[in-house]
Amino acid sequence: MAHATDDKNFRLPLSIRPRRYAATVTLDMEAKSFTGQQTIELELENPSNEIILHANALQLGEVTFRGGNGKSLKPTAIQPVQVSETVVLRFGEPLPAGAASLDVAWTGRFTEGLRGLYAAGKVAATQFEAADARRLFPCFDEPAFKARWALTVRVPPGLTTLANGALLKDEEDGKLRKLTFAETEVLSSYLVALVCGPLVGTPEEKVEGIPVRTWALPEKAHLTRFGQDAALAALPRLQEYFGLPYAFGKVDQVGIPDFEAGAMENAGLITYREIALLLDPATAPLSVQKRVAEVVTHELAHQWFGNWVTMVWWDDLWLNEAFATWMAYKIVDAWKPDWRVWLDFDTGKAAAMHLDGLRSTHPVRGEVRNANEAGESFDLITYEKGGAVLRMIEGFLGEVPFREGMRQYMRTHARGNAVADDLWRALANASSQPVLELANAWIGQGGYPLVSVALDGRTVTLSQQRYYSEPGVKSGECWPVPMVLRFSDAGGVREQRVLLRDAQTKVTLEGSGEVKWLCANAGSTGFYRVQYDAAALERLSANVTTLAPAERISLLADQWALARSGQATVAAFLELAGRFGNEEDDAVLDDLVGRLAYVESRLVEGEDQKRFQQWVEKLLGAGLKKLGWNAAPGEADRVKLRRAALVSAVGGVARSAEALGEARPRVMRMLDGDKGVLEPNLLDVAVAMVARSGDRAVYEKLLEKMPGEPDPATQRRYLMALTSFEDPALADEARKLFFTDKVKMQDVASFVTGLMGNRTGRDAWWGEMQKRWQDVLGRTGRAPMLLRRVVESMGALRERKQLDEVRKLLTASPVEEAKQATEQTLEKLAQDVAFRERAMPEVSTWLKRQP
Repeated sequence: MAHATDDKNFRLPLSIRPRRYAATVTLDMEAKSFTGQQTIELELENPSNEIILHANALQLGEVTFRGGNGKSLKPTAIQPVQVSETVVLRFGEPLPAGAASLDVAWTGRFTEGLRGLYAAGKVAATQFEAADARRLFPCFDEPAFKARWALTVRVPPGLTTLANGALLKDEEDGKLRKLTFAETEVLSSYLVALVCGPLVGTPEEKVEGIPVRTWALPEKAHLTRFGQDAALAALPRLQEYFGLPYAFGKVDQVGIPDFEAGAMENAGLITYREIALLLDPATAPLSVQKRVAEVVTHELAHQWFGNWVTMVWWDDLWLNEAFATWMAYKIVDAWKPDWRVWLDFDTGKAAAMHLDGLRSTHPVRGEVRNANEAGESFDLITYEKGGAVLRMIEGFLGEVPFREGMRQYMRTHARGNAVADDLWRALANASSQPVLELANAWIGQGGYPLVSVALDGRTVTLSQQRYYSEPGVKSGECWPVPMVLRFSDAGGVREQRVLLRDAQTKVTLEGSGEVKWLCANAGSTGFYRVQYDAAALERLSANVTTLAPAERISLLADQWALARSGQATVAAFLELAGRFGNEEDDAVLDDLVGRLAYVESRLVEGEDQKRFQQWVEKLLGAGLKKLGWNAAPGEADRVKLRRAALVSAVGGVARSAEALGEARPRVMRMLDGDKGVLEPNLLDVAVAMVARSGDRAVYEKLLEKMPGEPDPATQRRYLMALTSFEDPALADEARKLFFTDKVKMQDVASFVTGLMGNRTGRDAWWGEMQKRWQDVLGRTGRAPMLLRRVVESMGALRERKQLDEVRKLLTASPVEEAKQATEQTLEKLAQDVAFRERAMPEVSTWLKRQP
């Protein structure tokens, strides 16, 4: 094992383990500093001359070791080691094996970024995952070291203070309040949490004896009801699924005004970015409601999968996140079946497939050498691909055996740590299927298969090779691909399951008569792409309305992916897209419009851009005219969402003057306080359209209203609209705004992405970004997730010259916290530039042939 003094990959020895922390922390909210004293109950497997704790930017004071024999020892040296973020306590004689305790006093300061203990406006909050508990406590800050935590907090009076346990005692302590919280179940340090500020909560409501409350700043208290209801709906469903009661005593959910991630599953005290928890259901678009419900359920699922049974090390982080991702959709679908959230899951899966088609992708389960590398694992592969693989395995095993395996896993590893193979063994025991082979093949290697399908009578030839989005790249990898074939013949529509293990196999379809059409990824539950031969594709395209929405989306996505990889033409994709003019499913329209937006923004210019915009308006404009902009009384959500997708197409992509004429007066009235003038699902696209062509009066109005808007989704809508103005002077104003505190730290990456998407302001912003690169990075507080997204924003650039500039910048001034994102962004951008260069002439020729 590497020594703590010379290796950032150092991991603590397992021979000394914490059993319980009893800590008192005193917060100075004005000075943004703290002091602490704690007793750590330890178990020493062997005699040792040293104890190593994690500590980052903490100043240790008095330290005393107390052995089981009653003997007390002071360390002869206290040596901080910056590279490994540890402090080594050395003693003049061996510490005896067995039970012992360690008293530690320390001081520290709030972190400037969004990690450790930090100030989020008026609120002090913690964020410890992956390894930032060490910024508040000297501790054993690795997930394998689970212990009980008994916290006491001394704070100024008049503030709400929340911790993992329930508040047991509130006493005067001089000028401060001394708050004692209930001791927790055993927890890894990254799940410990503390929040202090002027917060107000919903009335306590109980689910099978578990108190649930949702908290926010007073001016946002009216936005807590929906998140509270989502938790009340999810909790009993999760208890039933796992066959285990909730273990952490209570559920507090807190909206934090400045927060790096979407949310954090701290045991019993779940913290959220406000936009992921708080909303007004009367005015919130359905997409916002679904997102809040999914995030709340995701974090509650972690209370079992992650908190009750915890990964041993960060290389199995994917299992926590993939499981919670998949589980959230399952539970929300049971609560709100009309929402069809599995189609939203497919959107996330599609984004993961785009990333996983790169050479620079990574396996779902990859090596993580240190906590900083763990931070890079919070990506689409970990969450969305991992979740899709779990869904695919559940589909293969069956819902009942899968759930029974999950329950076995929870019972066997209760309160402990586990690795992925422990879960696969439990699922194999419950299902009698070769789960280890199937699962490890999918999580152990990056990428996924492209399955080619040739139909000859009732014989289907299936071939697989790895899909790469870069043209011409080949590899011989194979996967065990669980496929569900759906087809129509003389007997109607039927399904047939196939496990494709080899590079090629032939399958005889059951039934009789002519095969009218064949879909090789029924329900779109498989994590693979399909390439049909010409005859099979024509039959499928001609019968596209008979496919399920998820299958229609897959058909579009696969044809687009084949065009990107040079195995089909963009013209062929546009021909297929032209068959969707009468599409009425909102989810299919959303996917179609997203792909048409890519073509409009990257693959056409000048007259071709106008021709393409006219083609899109001709394709989808009639649908919008038929629906109109006003919702009918009692109108179904599906219709409202279809209208929103059509407005995005006609107003957003086609830039229709008529649509803008409808949107502008409505948006201006809405900004003046008429909340009912726009159906909520139209808000995002209408505000963006109006801002894009807006003048200074519109800009000033948005800038004035944005900071004081209590609803976080509305505030974000106005903030992002400020990046959209294509008037050059106003685009320049938005660039200046980035470097002010008008843009919260949590929003800097989104704001950069918005500026990069502004077609008149992009080049000037990119020039400034290069000149002020360190200032841009400084605005993130070096938060790893924000840094990664800033790097990823460069993918919006389009020219080969800009690709060279991105390479030069990231080589000269690399972002160490985003190495993986750097590699992926450079590869994606190189492919996008090459795709643009080869596709533009082809699209131009195709457009000139259109009537």
